[in-house]
Formats: sequence, C-alpha cells, structure tokens
Amino acid sequence: MPSRVSSCLVSLTLLLATSAGHAGNPSAAAGQTPATEANAKTQAGAKAQAQSQEAPKPQSEEAAEQPATPAQAGAKAQTQAQKGTTEGLPKAQNIDLQEPIQGAELVAPDGTTADAAPAVEATPDDLVGAQPFVLLGREVPPATSTRLAWAPSQSFEGIYAATPVLVVHGKKPGPVLCLTAAIHGDELNGIETVRRVLYNLDPNKLAGTVVGVPIVNLQGFHRHSRYLSDRRDLNRFFPGDPDGSSASRIAHSFFHEVISHCDALVDLHTGSYYRTNLPQLRADLTNPGVVALTKGFGATVVLHSEGAEGTLRRAAVNQGIPAVTLEAGASMLLDETSVEHSSKAIQTLLNHMEMVSKFRLWGDPEPVYYTSTWQRAPMGGVIFSEVALGESVSKGDLLGTITNPITNVRTEIHSAYDGRVLGMALNQFVQPGFAAYHIGIRAPEEKVPAPAAAADSNASGQVSPAAEPLPDTEVPSDEQPDAPDSGDDAFEDG
Repeated sequence: MPSRVSSCLVSLTLLLATSAGHAGNPSAAAGQTPATEANAKTQAGAKAQAQSQEAPKPQSEEAAEQPATPAQAGAKAQTQAQKGTTEGLPKAQNIDLQEPIQGAELVAPDGTTADAAPAVEATPDDLVGAQPFVLLGREVPPATSTRLAWAPSQSFEGIYAATPVLVVHGKKPGPVLCLTAAIHGDELNGIETVRRVLYNLDPNKLAGTVVGVPIVNLQGFHRHSRYLSDRRDLNRFFPGDPDGSSASRIAHSFFHEVISHCDALVDLHTGSYYRTNLPQLRADLTNPGVVALTKGFGATVVLHSEGAEGTLRRAAVNQGIPAVTLEAGASMLLDETSVEHSSKAIQTLLNHMEMVSKFRLWGDPEPVYYTSTWQRAPMGGVIFSEVALGESVSKGDLLGTITNPITNVRTEIHSAYDGRVLGMALNQFVQPGFAAYHIGIRAPEEKVPAPAAAADSNASGQVSPAAEPLPDTEVPSDEQPDAPDSGDDAFEDG
C-alpha cells in the first residue's frame, strides 16, 4: 500500500491572525506625517498601475484565442471553484483502493482515522503546480485515491452513520464525475458497479476526478429497505431543506456537501418491488447538457423523462449539473449481467469525457425512446411472463398470463402497442392494477426528431440544442406505476 500523506500546514487561526496583522492599523495611520501619507499614496498608485497592466485578458478574448478541451474546461472550473480554499485543510491519505482494509481504518466524519498521522511526503516534480480537489473538508492532492466520509447531522448525540465516499483525483486536470448508488437501500447492483469502476481507476492515468458514493442511504441498506428509517423515500426530497423533515435535511446535507462539487452525475438504480429493468438511461432530452452526457454510454437504451420532483437527478439538472439515472436489474438481487453492462457503460463515458484513454467497443447503438406506457394486471393472481426483458413486441402479442389460485380463472395480458419491453414484473402474486410490463414505444418515422447535433460531453456544457421530444400522442406517459405514497414508483428513478 502506498505510504500515507498528511499536511503540516499552518492553522487557519494563525493564517487569519497574520492576515489581520497586515491590514491597516487605524491608530498608526492617525500618527502619520503628511510626507509619509504622500509617500504611501504614491506607492499605492504605482502598485495599482502595475496590477492594472498585468490584469488578465477578458474571458471572451482568451476563449477566442484557444478553444478549451473538455479536460481543460473541467480543470479551469475546478481551479476557479477551489482557489483559496485549501489553506489549512488536512490532506487526504493516498491509498490503494483495491487493498482490503479493516473497519477501524475507515475515515470517520471528522476526517480522523484510528492510525497515527502519517509522515508528509514531498510533492513529485511532475505534480508541482497541479491543483488539489477539495471535498468534505479534505484536500485531495493530484494523483491520489482515497476514502473520505460524509455523515449527515441527523443522528442521536454521539451516534453517527458515516457514509464512505471514494475519490480518485487524477494526475491531469479534467471534469468531476460523480457516481451515486443505493439512494434506495435495497438496490444492490449500483453498489457493486461503483466499486468496480472506482477500484479500477489509476489516478496517474486519469484526467479529472471521479467521486463514488456506493451507499447513500445507509439507514435503508442496513434494514434491507428502500426507505429511510422514518419510511420516507430519500429520492423525493432533493435538493433538501436544512430546516425541513429528517429526510429533507439528509438530502440537503448530501446535495450541498457532495453533489454540488461535481460537473456531471450518474445516479444508479434498479427496479423495485419484484420488478426488473433493462439497462437504460433516464434523461431529460430537452436539456442540451444532458443530451451530450447520454451520448457517452455506448449501446445503452435511453428513455426520455424529466424526473419526478425531489429526485436527485432532477435537482442536479436544475442546479446546472448534467445528470442521468442508470437503471439496471431488480432490487435485493445482484445481477452480473446488469452490473457488467453498467460498469462498461460508465467506463465508456469516462473515455467519452476524455478522462481515460481506454476505449470500450460496443455493438449497434440502442434506440432512444421518447414515449413509454404501462400494461397493468387486469386482475389479481399469479403472473407468469411469456416475454423476456428487452424483447421487441407487436400490438396484440401475448405478454403474460395471470391465474387466480382459488378459482383457476386465467387472464391474458396482450401488448397494446408495438414496442420493446424495458421493464417487467418478476413472476409473483400481483394485485389488480399492478404495473406488470413497461413498454418503450418507437415513434412513427415521420414523428422522430432529427438526431441531436449535440457536441461531445464536456465540462463547459456548450452543446447544440437537443431534439425536442415527440408531440403528445394518445400513449399515456404514466411514468410512476403506482401512487407515490405506496412506494411502488419503481420505474421513475428507481
């Protein structure tokens, strides 16, 4: 394991005291002679003139001289956001994320560890001048992999639930990509996906920064539940309120302490309540920055959706952070096919954003669906499907059957549209009205918008306008399969 790094910088208190000492002294100024005052004014005028001559060019002139690459744009934004914020902050340890550790070695919310402070290492020559990344009160030097921790203030005194936050800060400048999983505590595929992506990144070959939060909702995860301990869905409270409910306060803490530091977001989810989803992106295709982001995931289905109010994805987009939801598989199950697809898709995105050079080959691109609909159970009983996830269907095709176990009455569910099965119920006992089959509908060719001429995803967000979604049709959008208070909103961001 690489040796740990810590800082012996001057404390913030001393720094402020020193700054105060350099400020003007009113009592001394009162005793200055006229000659002294004139001399001071002359020196101040000369200094101001020199600073004016050395002033940087306006941003517009600078941009006109040399267009910024995605990596340069991300680095510029990161530098501007973090300038002057690293003084006095402790440095994060540089560790090998693939090396197993004991629980006691995990970083606590205050940034301390069970071990003694490691010795300070000299900065390598090739990293001199490179900008650190600041997150959760820690300074992460370039070419560093580390574990931090976020802990919301919603806890009993002396008891906290620290959520591990993995950070890989590259040797080269670039954008900041955030990966979040298990906002619903029973959705496991995203946890493994974040682990695979983060633990296989080499900070010496990375441009930019990847922040991974494998388990956002630790309360739900420990209870094998979708919800927080108060039965609230955390993914309906973003960006949160510091004076609101417990869920709203947790959402506010996470959004402002982690998400606000990112240039782009991928939020990982699965279907819920015994439903499974074909790997797919949920994205607001009316937003140019989001459209650009969707182009980096390889052969992955894209479904237009603005996102429900309170979802992390929608809150991020509203704050100017391009974000998508990556849905794959079912809750409470680890599905290797879904995890492999999601991991490959994110690694492809990293290449598309010019953060890594490793290129992933895919097959034919998947279609974009602007409309979807539900096929619901007309009666209660045991459902058995006749179609597979991802299968194309035609109007009238048999999707599945429902049999009443008491009366033995059998009812068939037929597709009402030509389309593709994007999500479906697992074989189980269902109630009448249960959302059983999620059908993505390919629009008639004359209604399909021209392909969006969006540029490659980049941190500056300067992309061409996205194609408009299809006009309203008779097809119901009905993105939430059941009422939100039932918790069965499985196909709207998890």
